[in-house]
Parts: sequence; structure tokens; C-alpha cells
Amino acid sequence: MDAMTPQSGLRPEIDPAESLDRRAHRNLLLLACCQAVGQSCNTMMFAATGLSVITFYHRPDLANLPVTMQHIGVMIWVFPAALLMQRVGRRIGFRVGSLFGMAGAMVMCLGLYTGNFLVMCGGGLILGYAVACLQMYRFAAAELVPIHYRAKAISWVTAGGVAAAVIGPSLVRVTHDLTMPLYLATYAAILGLHVIVFTVMSFITFPAMAASPSASPAEITAPPRPLWEIASQPRFIASAMAGMLAFGTMSFIMSASPIAIVGCGFPHSAAHWVIFMHVLGMFVPSFFTGNLINRFGVTTIMACGIVLMLAGVAAALSGTAEWNFRIALTVNGIGWNFLFVGATTLVTTCYRPNERGKAQALNDLLVFSTTATSSFMAGFLQDRWGWQPLNWFSVLLIGAAAVAVIWLRFQRPALNAA
Repeated sequence: MDAMTPQSGLRPEIDPAESLDRRAHRNLLLLACCQAVGQSCNTMMFAATGLSVITFYHRPDLANLPVTMQHIGVMIWVFPAALLMQRVGRRIGFRVGSLFGMAGAMVMCLGLYTGNFLVMCGGGLILGYAVACLQMYRFAAAELVPIHYRAKAISWVTAGGVAAAVIGPSLVRVTHDLTMPLYLATYAAILGLHVIVFTVMSFITFPAMAASPSASPAEITAPPRPLWEIASQPRFIASAMAGMLAFGTMSFIMSASPIAIVGCGFPHSAAHWVIFMHVLGMFVPSFFTGNLINRFGVTTIMACGIVLMLAGVAAALSGTAEWNFRIALTVNGIGWNFLFVGATTLVTTCYRPNERGKAQALNDLLVFSTTATSSFMAGFLQDRWGWQPLNWFSVLLIGAAAVAVIWLRFQRPALNAA
């Protein structure tokens, strides 16, 4: 059996002689650029939405509802987006996502300008389609390369978020007070970023949806299995659980942090800096996460991610000084990276090329159902309980992720023997 196929083990044997060709490098670079710009939009939504809503809508517990609607939008749109890509290809599918991003940003501008909270929620719902496509970049990266490079490809494209850590918060700091009402120019900038993604995506060459460089002839010709059969694999269940809880916990803390920081008496710029450091923590490790997975094994790196997320909670619980927020969110981001990249790598080993649309859609539906709940609960619990009780609650989510990783480690001997 080839390493990292749906029937094989979790740690691939790397052939040093095998290398990526120039086209694959180019495609990965351009996809990473799209990740950087697209993720900047997502970062700006997290950093700006709660603070922009409370300028006209005096219900802090609902301030993050447009972000929650964006996650609900992902849940609604992920299957249509995945099936469209299965039919017309990645390039067209991703560009349709950019069009939805432009439309959603315009609706957010309209809602903020008119002070209409429901319109802003509608804008978040439309932006959900763009985010659903953005989250599929990591799967597209795995399809661009031979099988031994899946973890690295996913990690490299995810590393595009490093630029997002600079672009997103920087644009929020520059644009939040350019116009009245506050943050109107921020949503206009999101529109411009989606135009850039739409343009760059046209230069990427994706393989046909029926095959990829990592697929064997037997996998290409085999009939697709029912979705329930794919989803009932122990590896898929545990990997999806880990991805859900990684993203859910990260979103839970990230969504609440801007409101918590301003509530502690710090200026809006302090919240922007914390989000900047958090996003750096999320994406800088991607330059080496793939190598770490290949060297030490995916479940080991995922376990390290859980430990780091717990360390971030400990920093948050130790005080409410500005450095507490910065350390807590930065370490939380690093832990998310280890856990989520590992979970994504494992999910890509659970399906065949002709099954990937529905399998990836199901995985992201599960991930963003958790994320939507987390982002909504973040604003509610921050308003009702406060920052530190909210962090104590996040320990439960991290504990559940630990259970999923332990389950994966117990599954490993059986998987390797397959």
C-alpha cells in the first residue's frame, strides 16, 4: 500500500528523490497568496464586527451575531460550493466564492451605514459562501501535489495566513476611523480584497476533479462510496472531531477577545494588536508544521497543539493586563495550527478523488457548525460571565479535543496494519 492512502497508516515514508515540479510550486505559491488575501478578510471580520456593531446597536451580547451568521452561512453553503466545484472545477468554484465575498462586503457596508443590524447579519450570511470556499483551499493544496507532500502542501498554503496577520489587522487599524460611521472603510477594503482573490485565482491550474497527483489508478476507477460509509470510518470521525474543536475553541476565544479588551479599558488599537499577534500565532507555524508532522507523526503534533491551547488559557486566567491577552491569543493560535493542520491532513486520507467533494463538505459542515455556535456563545458569555469564566469554559472544548486525539492514537496500530 502507498503511504497516506485511505487504507494506510498515519506517518508517510518520504522519498527524498521525489520533488515537486515548477508548475506545482507555482500553483501552491499562488494559492497561498489567495489564502493570504482571503484570510485577511476573515481576520478583519473578527477584528471589526463586534466593535462596529456596538457603535449603533446597544446589545453587546449580540455584537458578534454577524460573525456567527457568517459561520452559519458556511454551514448552509459548504455543500453547494463543494458540489459546484465537483462539477465545474476548483478555479470557477473559487471565483464564484470571491463574487459572493464582494456582494457580502457591500451588504455589510450598507448595514453599517444605515445602522441596520439585520442587514449586517445578512451580509455575514452572504460572506459565508466566500469563507466556505476559502476553507477548501487547504484541500485543493493537497490535490496539487504527490501523496508524500500532502502535509507540507496543506501547511504551506495555510502559511499564507502569515501575510493575513499583517494585512488584516493593519487594514483595520488604518481604515476603522477613515469614515463615519466607524469601520465603514474597513468593509469597503474587504470588498477590494475579494477582487484581488478573484483575479489571482484565474492564474492557478488545478487538476481535474476526477483525479489528482496523489491518486492511484485503482482509486480513480473505484466507484464512490456512500457518504455514511466514508463518515463512519474511525479516522474520519476522530479527525473531524479534532478539527471541529480546534476551530471552535479558537473562534470562541478570538471572537470574545476584542470586546473583552475594550471592556478592560484598553483602546480599540490594543484589540487590533492582539488580533494581529493571534493571527501570526495561527499561521507562522505553518512554515514548519508539515515537516514536524512528517518527522514526529500527526497525532504527536496534534497533542502538542492541545497542550499549547491549554497554556493559552492559563495565560488568560493569570490576569487581564494587555500582555495577558497578547500571550493568551498568540499561544492559542499556535495550538490551533498544530491541531487543525494535523486534523486536515488526516481527513484527506479518508476518501478517494471521486468522493472528495462530499467528504470535504461534510467535514467543513461539522467544523463550522461548531464554529458558529462558539462565536455566538462567545459574545453571550463574555457579556454575561466575563473573560475569565469564558476561558474556564473553553477548557471543556480543549478536553474534548484531547479525547479525539487519544482515540486516534489508539486507532493507529490497526490503521498501520491495514
